[in-house]
Amino acid sequence: YPDPQSRTSLRWWDGFDWSDIRRAPPSNAELIAAEQLREFFADNELVAAGRHAGSQAAAGMSRQDSQQMVEEVRMAARQEIDRAAQQFSDRATTAVRRVTPLISEYTNKLTKWVRRAVVISIVLLAAYFVFQVIAQKSFLDWVGDRIDSVTDESGQAVAQIDT
Repeated sequence: YPDPQSRTSLRWWDGFDWSDIRRAPPSNAELIAAEQLREFFADNELVAAGRHAGSQAAAGMSRQDSQQMVEEVRMAARQEIDRAAQQFSDRATTAVRRVTPLISEYTNKLTKWVRRAVVISIVLLAAYFVFQVIAQKSFLDWVGDRIDSVTDESGQAVAQIDT
């Protein structure tokens, strides 16, 4: 409202008394914008009135017809939701089947390396035992040959003198 103390500003009236809130009078741009807003809301009220008339025409349907229409829409929506849920479930199941867990992948690699190490260890251990048997046999043969060359057939020691 125009300020009663100063005609160059506007002042807020709170319904009981003048408040301390003041502002300058609106500019021409603000007045034009306010006029455009009024026109916009007036046009929207006409559109809303047209919608109201359309809803009144739809209201001419019987209650049973409108309930049947609502039920058909609900059924269609439920069927679409069920179809989408089934499709999502199928895709999720397919994705789960395609993915191999990392733990099994690494476990398979670890198992393969452990098996290789065990096989190599067994082969090396068998080779060691074979070597030991052969070495012991040849060593005992060598010692036996030396003992035979030191004694004669009667069990007496033979002295060999090398000159």
